[in-house]
Amino acid sequence: MGLVMAVAFTRRGRLYYLDPGRHRPRVGEKVLVPTADGPEVAECVWPPEWVEEDIGGLPVCAGLAGEDDLERDGANRRRRAEVLVVTRRLVRAHALPMKVVAVDVLPEQVTVYYSAPHRVDFRALLRQLGAELGVRLVLRQLGARDEARVQGGIGPCGRELCCSTFLPDFEPVSVRMAKDQDLARNPLRIAGACGRLMCCLAYEQPLYAEFRQAAPAMGAEVTTPEGAGRVVGYDVPRGQVMVRLRETGRRRGCTLADVCPTRQARRAREGRWTGHLGAGEPTDRGQR
Repeated sequence: MGLVMAVAFTRRGRLYYLDPGRHRPRVGEKVLVPTADGPEVAECVWPPEWVEEDIGGLPVCAGLAGEDDLERDGANRRRRAEVLVVTRRLVRAHALPMKVVAVDVLPEQVTVYYSAPHRVDFRALLRQLGAELGVRLVLRQLGARDEARVQGGIGPCGRELCCSTFLPDFEPVSVRMAKDQDLARNPLRIAGACGRLMCCLAYEQPLYAEFRQAAPAMGAEVTTPEGAGRVVGYDVPRGQVMVRLRETGRRRGCTLADVCPTRQARRAREGRWTGHLGAGEPTDRGQR
């Protein structure tokens, strides 16, 4: 078991997990988080709790933030806001096709994060911005997903974006996942706030893959407690196979335990069908 706490650098922002060490902060208290540029102030959003997994390698909380730390953090926030305003003003003045997303201010360097559809020649902007701010400048371009992570927002589900709250890394997402989950393949229906495929498509994909591997194939002849029928669909969230009964023609949802493929269907699924095909019966190749 291990003791873990969670903090966020911005309100409702992405969560970062820490080892509380000897400290026991409460929710809402400001704590110091060790970073490469020194301790930074963050808010405790999840107090220290014991978890079953032994999580090692987490940064150790550097303690509660004092008055000096809070004043320094407030000054950094005001400085970031000022740099953001100046940068956006100069971008408009130079008529550059780029969107300033966020800035990161350090004592000797300012990093500007931006998004753009194409390559941007910002040399003139860099010179003027450096002259006004008087510090070393670095401009970094973000992709669509990273832009959504930095800015935050509300997804189609009505909740805050996963990438800006708890999602640590972006997982590969494909249209095949939407097809396997019987979702409309309309790009507007399966796209997130970033314009790319929603990351949540990958959450339930293992469940659908496991279910389809154990379930009878679509169109297979099966027997159920209510009689024989043919598989016409799946209801994966409920763990049911939709069967159209042969005698009544009605659809019934049956659990995997209640559905038994016929011998012919089992052999056809395994690719070992060698028997005589009756009139109107689909071939093994047609089933696939």
